Amino acid sequence: MFNDIGPLELVTLVVLAVLVFGPDKLPKMIQDVTRTIRKIREFSESAKADIRDELGPEFKDFEFEDLNPKTFLRKQLDNDELGLKEIRNGFDLKKEMAEVTDAVHSRESDSSGSANGSAGSSVDMTKKPEKADPDERPPYDADAT
Repeated sequence: MFNDIGPLELVTLVVLAVLVFGPDKLPKMIQDVTRTIRKIREFSESAKADIRDELGPEFKDFEFEDLNPKTFLRKQLDNDELGLKEIRNGFDLKKEMAEVTDAVHSRESDSSGSANGSAGSSVDMTKKPEKADPDERPPYDADAT
């Protein structure tokens, strides 16, 4: 809950609390806050227990943390029934990117190194658009606007 509060912020909060509530009322305020947090936790646990009782014995292993979308997806993707681990392990993104990079670099070096260049064997990736008439409007692209 307070993972992102650093020591400087914590000291600032303590000094501010002492200034606002005073040193004589601060211990009483801390007790009231901790008592309220404890009651809220007890209420939450009793509500969870009531829901588990109402769901019945077929949901006895139900965890409320599973309702978090990240936890749910992680649990489903780790499930071996779908065979997703095989697909995930069979796909190596670094290897695929290296192959694409090698292919692009070899095509660039082949097309720049050879003067005759056969039209059927390699693809010109540096194709420049044909010059259009100055009066002609460029084609409209709805996705670009």
